[in-house]
Amino acid sequence: MKSAPKKTSPKSRPSLHRHWSGLLVDATERAQSRAMLHAVGFDRSDFQKSQIGVASTWSQVTPCNIHIDKLAIAAAEGVAKAGSKPLIFNTITVSDGISMGTMGMKYSLASREVIADSIETVAGCELFDGLVAIGGCDKNMPGCLIAMARLNRPAVFVYGGTILPGCFQKRDVDIVSVFEAVGAHAAGKMSDRDLEDLEACAIPGAGSCGGMYTANTMASAIEALGMSLPNSSAQNAISSAKNEDARRAGAAVHRLLDLGIRPLDIMTRKAFENAITAVIALGGSTNAVLHLLAIAHAAGVKLSLDDFTRVGKRVPVLADLKPSGKYVMAALVGIGGLTPLLKMLLDRGLLHGDCLTVTGQTVAENLRDVKPYPSGQDIIRDFDNPIKPTSHLVVLYGNLAPLGAVAKISGKEGERFSGPARVFDSEEATMKAILAGKIKSGDVIVIRYEGPKGGPGMREMLSPTSAIAGRGLGKSVALITDGRFSGGTHGFVVGHISPEAHLGGPLALVKNGDTITIDARTRLITLDVPAKELAKRRKALKRRPPVFKRGVLAKYADHVSQAHLGAITDGALEG
Repeated sequence: MKSAPKKTSPKSRPSLHRHWSGLLVDATERAQSRAMLHAVGFDRSDFQKSQIGVASTWSQVTPCNIHIDKLAIAAAEGVAKAGSKPLIFNTITVSDGISMGTMGMKYSLASREVIADSIETVAGCELFDGLVAIGGCDKNMPGCLIAMARLNRPAVFVYGGTILPGCFQKRDVDIVSVFEAVGAHAAGKMSDRDLEDLEACAIPGAGSCGGMYTANTMASAIEALGMSLPNSSAQNAISSAKNEDARRAGAAVHRLLDLGIRPLDIMTRKAFENAITAVIALGGSTNAVLHLLAIAHAAGVKLSLDDFTRVGKRVPVLADLKPSGKYVMAALVGIGGLTPLLKMLLDRGLLHGDCLTVTGQTVAENLRDVKPYPSGQDIIRDFDNPIKPTSHLVVLYGNLAPLGAVAKISGKEGERFSGPARVFDSEEATMKAILAGKIKSGDVIVIRYEGPKGGPGMREMLSPTSAIAGRGLGKSVALITDGRFSGGTHGFVVGHISPEAHLGGPLALVKNGDTITIDARTRLITLDVPAKELAKRRKALKRRPPVFKRGVLAKYADHVSQAHLGAITDGALEG
């Protein structure tokens, strides 16, 4: 029987400087490579330096990313000052907020895979020794982390930062305020002029959507995972702190090369448990479930829906942040960011303090001197006064979701809902019914054929859930789907239902008027129809043809897994 390999400390690991780039530029026969690199700014001394790629997700298509070109330059400056050679390259981004509720949103989750593939492609082709990746909108972040895990070269993630809130009629507003206003307008509760004024001021500039929505959730999860520098997740997009974060990240990758630390040394199973813990304590987005499963798969770490249940039983929700709470991310930034919360969780025994991070130190070492939040603040609760004593992310099973589903139950909606099904085969059909006032208190809205393959792309249902809230039905209507939800969604909602309707999952068998029961206490989602009747319906069910027959979404639909596996496109883990 072989003994387990001994763990090496960072100080005893071999340096990874020029481990890959040396193959590209060292030998006489590599003169052609050096010639082309001279043209992009190399001098002779640069060929003796490590080459670090800086992956920028800059574009003008979303406020989340319009400033990232400047952060990429700052990161490159940090790389150069530390002694390595930076090379900036771009990958794509799409805007969830802009495309939400349209056919364009089908590309959103698929963009995560395109981003991961493109970063892996460039870094792999150019033989970079290390990587800084900078993300802003929702899918940038998991895309960057998936690529880092696949490449397994020293890497640091930089979050683009949160947006500041807008101001409308003397109150803070954000993008979700606008989505909900659409429902209020349809119900006659808001004038045309007020809606126009709100949309003009809700997004005041650069940065990711301001609540504990998916972008801020994933940034926090990545920091807790150990893949970004302390408080990278909790800085305003336009700030000196964020520019300095990018510079320090460039220098940090150079140091990781010194120490021989790679992403897979950091992204361990215990580190993923830390990330889950942070997401729960913050009341974060259901999308974190999907993305952490996908990142773990890329890292070769076995993670499942049941791990979220296991961790969630012992971790409370402590943050009073939007969408279910009062505050935006900028308020958390103002009281010290994420690190004091992580210190609270560590001191409570809820974090693994021995996990390695991109600083070259452990979680516990990073948090050793972190000061607590100022007294009197009410953004982060104490353990004796939580928002919710256990996780708001509730994994459900049952005859409607044999492979699992994910509910977001903050506690304000109650823990059980039962009512007649109102069935729709697309998001668009649902929106028409909501805005026309055809949804009634007590209904369980079913939106199907919006799953990873059937959509394809698993669109987020922020438009329907916001319209429901805007019409004043947020606490009296439930919504279930094989699609997913924006981090801005709140209410009694269940998504990620697996298997999806397109594959003949039980959601495809639901008919109008069927009773559906959702119970967060027993963790069950049940279609109250006799098995004999369901068998009869299944026999009559006809498989729908693919929505797309060529292009990105056709390829995506061909390769994507079900939601309970993270909607991955490069194969499932064995076992």
